[in-house]
Amino acid sequence: MLLRSANGFGAVALAALSADRSFASDAPATASLGKPLHGLHHRPRAKNVIFLYMDGGPSQVDTFDPKPLLTKFNGRDPGEFFDVEPTQFNNTGKVLGSPWKFSQHGETGIPVSELFPHVATCADELSVIRSMVSEFPEHTFANYFLHTGSGLQGRPSMGAWVNYGLGSECQNLPGFVVINGGLIPPGGLDCFGSGFLPASYQGSVFKPSGSAVANIQRTESSAETQMRKLALVRGLDDMAVEQFGHHDSLESAIQNYELAYQMQMAVPELMSLSDESASVQTMYGMDSDYGPTKTYAAQCLLARRLVERGVRFIELTCPAVGGDRWDQHNNLKQGHENNARAVDQPIAALLKDLRQRGMLDETLVVWAGEFGRTPFAQGKNGRDHNPQGFTIWMAGGGVRAGSIFGATDEFGYKAIENRLEIHDLHATMLHLLGVDHTRSTFRFGGRDMRLTDVKGHVVKDVILST
Repeated sequence: MLLRSANGFGAVALAALSADRSFASDAPATASLGKPLHGLHHRPRAKNVIFLYMDGGPSQVDTFDPKPLLTKFNGRDPGEFFDVEPTQFNNTGKVLGSPWKFSQHGETGIPVSELFPHVATCADELSVIRSMVSEFPEHTFANYFLHTGSGLQGRPSMGAWVNYGLGSECQNLPGFVVINGGLIPPGGLDCFGSGFLPASYQGSVFKPSGSAVANIQRTESSAETQMRKLALVRGLDDMAVEQFGHHDSLESAIQNYELAYQMQMAVPELMSLSDESASVQTMYGMDSDYGPTKTYAAQCLLARRLVERGVRFIELTCPAVGGDRWDQHNNLKQGHENNARAVDQPIAALLKDLRQRGMLDETLVVWAGEFGRTPFAQGKNGRDHNPQGFTIWMAGGGVRAGSIFGATDEFGYKAIENRLEIHDLHATMLHLLGVDHTRSTFRFGGRDMRLTDVKGHVVKDVILST
């Protein structure tokens, strides 16, 4: 009797866990209900991703890829040293040395420019990749490519792919959250969309202050009244499903209603940043004299809180700094300094906070723009777009900390060693999450589509050996 009872209770528990998308990663799932399609393919190194998107394209030669020859030949004709290819605006000036000095930091001696004094204190956490390339020199197409693996509008974003494959560990918040600092990138919300995947996987845009999302508080006079309305809506939805069958648009709408109800309690609690200690708020820069730093500090602090609650993929957009994003076609010095000042302290605090809480090893942090900048000036004091060689970095989540991978030429113009494409970045991110990018597919248009299309390889040299 005891044996049979134990097995019976175990079966009940197993049934409950299998119905929970946090545990049922290997069970067949209906994608339109927001559940994981396939789950893990191998043991993951990371459970969550925080993508720090540097909108506009930071200059690699002014941030993490020092080139002394630019200073030596500052003001010279770049055609004396290399073939100058057409750029976005074809207003080619002279070789432009970096206005900022570089210093080696940490035990590993990674060079970081004066633009990032706070991030420099985390140098030993960084895996710096200096050999990224993109296929597009224009913002909108390059943004689509970075976010979706395709330069075409309307493809699923990497956040949508991750949630489609793995689901989310969070039941009362979206699995893919975009924290908007004020600048939606060129290309718009399609950078965070679900494309041909079920709509329930698209990114949900949060503000870093106030209520985060609109209409989060009920407008009914009582909870009982709201529940009656929701019950009516649920009954109408059931009638529609019975009459028209299961369709993505209908299933996603139903799930969004249910999630919205759950978010009524979760979002206000999430946004209670006053719960954080004064020392933590100061570390992030919440009391900074510079408004954009305060905005990005709130974004980074919210990102950590979202990871704590099991949200799978979080992207942060840049705050407005009163000028342009990282897109300095002129006035490079002031523009890059303003943008770096906004994000430097909060990013360093995020890395340290995750480390102190034991969360960094399972959280993959990625810092990247859509391309880099030219080593020669546009006009007199700017830099044009350069997709032929630029720098990103990753931290935590199983990457090789304190390392540098790849290289550009001696002027920082083109990648010449271990050249990596965006597809390789996506493949590596998925691998760290326990997903084989060649097996995470969705049938659309007569073929099995995937984030990496028909390309991409895992960059094993940036991953910690097991």
